[in-house]
Amino acid sequence: MSTRSRAVLLSAVAAVAALSLSACGKGGTSGGGGDTHFVTGNNGIDTVPAGKRVTAPDLSGRTIDGKTLDIADYKGKVVVVNVWGSWCGPCREEAQYFAKVSKEYQDKGVQFVGINTRDTSTTPAVNFEKEHGVTYPSLYDPTGKLMLRFKKGTLNPQLIPSTLVIDRDGKVAARALEALDDTGLLKMLKPVLAEK
Repeated sequence: MSTRSRAVLLSAVAAVAALSLSACGKGGTSGGGGDTHFVTGNNGIDTVPAGKRVTAPDLSGRTIDGKTLDIADYKGKVVVVNVWGSWCGPCREEAQYFAKVSKEYQDKGVQFVGINTRDTSTTPAVNFEKEHGVTYPSLYDPTGKLMLRFKKGTLNPQLIPSTLVIDRDGKVAARALEALDDTGLLKMLKPVLAEK
């Protein structure tokens, strides 16, 4: 094996190791430090009081089915953003619950949006949504650029899966850094939906 081949192989192994350490985690700690204003409940959901919330960054682009989407267009609705990948086991576990709750709340002022990340093409992402009955749109973000738009010290999606609830004013109200079932998802969603 040549030195160049060995270097390429070692680089690939290092990249895979880094990706597996950062992706598809179960739970996690809140990052940021300083005066972040968010509180982690014992249910693993971070929340921010209404007056202390930060506006969500620009989350727009192409969807996995080739359309364009801008989450800002949903201002006035509560938006649930789920960051997922077709390769992620916990994402497969939670998909059924997101599909179910999104259908139950579609006529109640709630919009679900996925952010598909680290899939090298849209084909596995489209197949994942069909297989799990997901009918809401998902932005295609193969390199994680949308996740990097969140400022450090805010409720940002640090793991895959991550879920955010954005209030009617376009501000991030809640975050979970683990797979959710319908009960956990509704614990995040209902308090924000009840706000006037």
